[in-house]
Amino acid sequence: MRDIFLSRLYVFLWVVIICLPGRCVLAQDQLRRYIDEGLQNNLVMQQKNISLQQSLLALKEAKSWYYPSVELLGDYMWAEGGRTFPVPVGDLLNPVYATLNQLTHSQQFPQIENQAYQLMPQNFYDARVKITYPVVNTDVWYSTKIRKQQVTLSEYEIDTYRQELTKDIETAYYHFCLATDGVAIYQSAFGLVRKNLEVNESLLRNGKGLPANVLRAESELENIRSKQQEAENQVKNSRAWFNFLLNRPGGDSIIYENLPLPEDLEARLATTPYVDKRSELMALGTLNNIRQLQLDWDQRYLVPKINVFANLGSQASDWAFDNQSRYFIAGAQLSIPIFEGQRNRIRINKTRLEIDDVGKRKELAEKQFTMTAQVARNNLNTAIVNLRSAEKQYNSAKAYFSLVEKGYAGGINSLIEYLDARNQLTSSEIHIRINRYRVLSAYSELKRQTAVSEIIK
Repeated sequence: MRDIFLSRLYVFLWVVIICLPGRCVLAQDQLRRYIDEGLQNNLVMQQKNISLQQSLLALKEAKSWYYPSVELLGDYMWAEGGRTFPVPVGDLLNPVYATLNQLTHSQQFPQIENQAYQLMPQNFYDARVKITYPVVNTDVWYSTKIRKQQVTLSEYEIDTYRQELTKDIETAYYHFCLATDGVAIYQSAFGLVRKNLEVNESLLRNGKGLPANVLRAESELENIRSKQQEAENQVKNSRAWFNFLLNRPGGDSIIYENLPLPEDLEARLATTPYVDKRSELMALGTLNNIRQLQLDWDQRYLVPKINVFANLGSQASDWAFDNQSRYFIAGAQLSIPIFEGQRNRIRINKTRLEIDDVGKRKELAEKQFTMTAQVARNNLNTAIVNLRSAEKQYNSAKAYFSLVEKGYAGGINSLIEYLDARNQLTSSEIHIRINRYRVLSAYSELKRQTAVSEIIK
């Protein structure tokens, strides 16, 4: 009885596994749509795009320093007291005026007093338009170059995360498909085990069965129920993780797709892993360029800075505005550092150490990526070999079952041989599906490890 039950269970699972993909396939490009949705909606991806926009704005800001700056300035001053400047006009002119009055016998020239003018301005304004333009300024030139490299660095960071997110979405989708298959299989198995329990209970009631068979059937039913619950939990977890990557509610439904094996498996296995153009290495190269520019900038600290300026304005007291108040002034400024406490040399040595550090990080990353790419290719090769072995096992099991089935119908083979052949056929089919997903996962990992950056500059 137990052998008959197991044979029916394996046959039913085999049928479910064969029929399941056909009922779930909706579109061959469904995974690609999910990947596009994830690249568009993923929160980390959106954050990195914001960082890129910030880098672009910083570049525009650096370029703006090449243009002259124009600003409107105004000063107003009111003062009382303070020092004065004496002007002895009375002492100088009164004797002259007295002599003139005597000569003219009149008082046409009155006596005047000495004057004192306040040195601090009173009711004084100064309004002007100031124009400044950097003629020679290494700060502006190097700042712009570094900002350009930082934009490229942000683009490489986005490219790196895009590749990693694509791999994560593909892997999460494969896990969901495996978990979904498991739920469907255990649900079908549960129904078959329950029917077997009912048969054994009916035989026991009629006096033709054994209590041990009923107990065994009940135990197997609880075991299937436990595994079914575990598989359903795996579906929930895989669905939640997949939807998290796509920035969707965790309970949103996911469309199952029966994915074919990639067509370029053999080509990827035959190609030597090439990691020189990985976005991570390109980012480290860009970071090294930034450090080199910073070093050149630090070493040119003695280059003078020359700015020209022009002021066009008006200044006067009591808000006067006329030809006497209006003025124009232009000039140039020269700045050369003489002594800054060795700060420039310290910055140069610090930048050199940073360049060495980036070089070591890039060398280490190249070795790591080469190793991981080789491991990924070996894993894919192993997965393909296992899949081909599983296919051969299935073909052999199928041929063997056909022979045993004919022999059993003719009375040559026993029931035990027939059940054993059926179990081999079912197990080989299950093994094929497991190895197909392993091939897809290994292929996704190899694509990630050998991905060439989309931003080659």
